[in-house]
Amino acid sequence: MRLILITFIGVAFGFLMGVSYPILLENKMTLSTIVLPDNSTHIETPTISPQVKAQEVNDVRKIWVPSNPQGAERLAPGIVVPHSDLYLRRLYGHPSEDLSIKPKYLVTFTVGYNQRHNIDAAVKKFSENFTILLFHYDNRASEWDQYEWSKKAIHISALKQTKWWYAKRFLHPDVVAAYDYIFIWDEDLGVQNFTAEEYIKLVKKHGLEISQPGVDPRRGLTWKMTKRLEDSEVHKETEERPGWCKDPHLPPCAGFVEIMAPVFSREAWRCVWHMIQNDLVHGWGLDLALQRCVEPAHEKIGVVDAQWIVHQGIPSLGNQGQADDGRPPWQGVRERCKLEWKMLQHRFANAEKNYYKSMGIDPSNTTSH
Repeated sequence: MRLILITFIGVAFGFLMGVSYPILLENKMTLSTIVLPDNSTHIETPTISPQVKAQEVNDVRKIWVPSNPQGAERLAPGIVVPHSDLYLRRLYGHPSEDLSIKPKYLVTFTVGYNQRHNIDAAVKKFSENFTILLFHYDNRASEWDQYEWSKKAIHISALKQTKWWYAKRFLHPDVVAAYDYIFIWDEDLGVQNFTAEEYIKLVKKHGLEISQPGVDPRRGLTWKMTKRLEDSEVHKETEERPGWCKDPHLPPCAGFVEIMAPVFSREAWRCVWHMIQNDLVHGWGLDLALQRCVEPAHEKIGVVDAQWIVHQGIPSLGNQGQADDGRPPWQGVRERCKLEWKMLQHRFANAEKNYYKSMGIDPSNTTSH
């Protein structure tokens, strides 16, 4: 009996030890790993380094949105604001309460202080639906406060610069995206027979993407296309002198307005802005190229006869030139204008030639309007 009892107890003790040993061994391994820094008792277990863990977290949370504007790919789309406007904001209060009205149109004038009376008369032809922006080429922007409307206008000043210099630098399409139409006008326009809101109505009615008011044919020199026609709301084509128009759908017989008082839709301006050359500031030749920005140009470019202007032809900016070798300042300015026209023609010819070459196209074998 004693032998049987000892045997039974031995078997039971062995069984209990066998069952308990993995748990004891695991606890011992844990203790030796955490408490005892002894390489002989340390049990290596698979681990992930903090650097790897951090990299995995960063990969998961990293923002990269290729459809965002270039340079903003690392931003969540909800915070990206790709467009702007020229609305003036307050320095206090809630931003949502800043604007009592959001103008739908933009009109810019490139001005000198000597033409202030003419500009005052012109600005009054534009309603509160227009943001007024003055580009000052004579650095006398602060002297316009005598006019109440000037206190709400935007003034940008740079000495002896042209309106196309200003337009390229301050009227980027994303900056003026809030405006349906952009007027880029000279300072020497008579507006007695012009009202901006009525003009907009006619532009919309006739589907014009690029336009200008008709010019009084009795005053100054102008292309035949831009001369005002009586008893007409809008015209889109004309007959020029023999040999001037190789195609009746192309400038200067159609698809053409001058650069003195052009008006652009938002979509057309996006194209025109990219076409303006950064170093060619007078804009000569640009009017003949505008037809590249709308299709079909002979239908979407036109002259509004029912709202017309007088081109007074005051050479104020020309007098901002520099006298040289006894020549008056305006003469050097005029020579620069002609030079820029030739340069623009050359650049267009080269750019289009290179494009067709890259596409394997021989433009002489195609016809287009």
